[in-house]
Amino acid sequence: MSLSDKLKFKTLEWTGDHLRVLDQTKLPEETIYLDCDTLDEVVTAIKDLKVRGAPAIGIAAAFGVVVGMHKQNFQTWKEYEERLNLVISILAGTRPTAVNLFWALDRMRNVAMKNKSDDPQKMNRILLQEAVLIHQEDKLMCEKIGEFGASLLKDGDTVLTHCNAGALATGGIGTALGIIYTASWQGKRIKVFSDETRPVLQGARLTVWELQQQEIDVTLICDNTSAFVMKNKKIDCIIVGADRVASNGDVANKIGTYNLAVLAHFHKIPFYVAAPSSSFDSAIPDGDKIKIEERSPTEVTDCFGKKTAPLETKVYSPAFDVTPVELVTAFITEKGIKRH
Repeated sequence: MSLSDKLKFKTLEWTGDHLRVLDQTKLPEETIYLDCDTLDEVVTAIKDLKVRGAPAIGIAAAFGVVVGMHKQNFQTWKEYEERLNLVISILAGTRPTAVNLFWALDRMRNVAMKNKSDDPQKMNRILLQEAVLIHQEDKLMCEKIGEFGASLLKDGDTVLTHCNAGALATGGIGTALGIIYTASWQGKRIKVFSDETRPVLQGARLTVWELQQQEIDVTLICDNTSAFVMKNKKIDCIIVGADRVASNGDVANKIGTYNLAVLAHFHKIPFYVAAPSSSFDSAIPDGDKIKIEERSPTEVTDCFGKKTAPLETKVYSPAFDVTPVELVTAFITEKGIKRH
């Protein structure tokens, strides 16, 4: 039995003819699943953070290619290829920072090019097989990350985490939270402090909800409470995920991660980054070259439909920041633990 089967929810799944995703914008108040059977619906789900987290975005995009290619009429391979390139281009424009998106789309394009045929049904089956494989591989990578990472945690440890790098962000048990789940399933009593993660509260809405589903001891704190917690509470380590890791080890992750890394360094607390190999981008030399997505000002000025700043307030809202590799204690991947 896969460890993913121990989870009490599914983030995304292929139902046979369309993609079904858990609408994370509705959590924690409602558990609603969206059926995406058109390309536009998959694109909207990714853009609007209904599905989010670097690995999950990549998986959703892979299935998005399948969705974008079915129910189409093609007479030649050239027509099929033109549509495929358009679909991939549209999906590539949804989120610019998470490298898993482009990694998955490249895989879908490559498998099509290697097996090109004038039979569109055959091509669609090949694309679906690749998308399913990407999903299955992510499940296994999460389990390996969990296994390696759990070796760093002792019974009774307290972990601080940021944003959501759990099952909601992946196709499996998660990266950072997958480590916590695995340690808990091993019988270790692990406590968690979760940053709320402003401005859209992925920590408060998603991480806390997810950990509660699995009956993990979790305490929510405001983002600006982290330093005080590190000073006054027993924080044994910090574990975060990653949306992209440059070739030199610089880490792009949810805005506020850099803050935690600096604070961890000052308080001499281990700072771990948990991520699959697909999040490592050898084409990017360092963090300065990573394109950082900027989100809508309304996520800051109109939080969840309520006006929280004066009209015409200027806003700077990067979705991610970059943590220098010098502040990373170790990377935890499906291949093992690499200490810096």
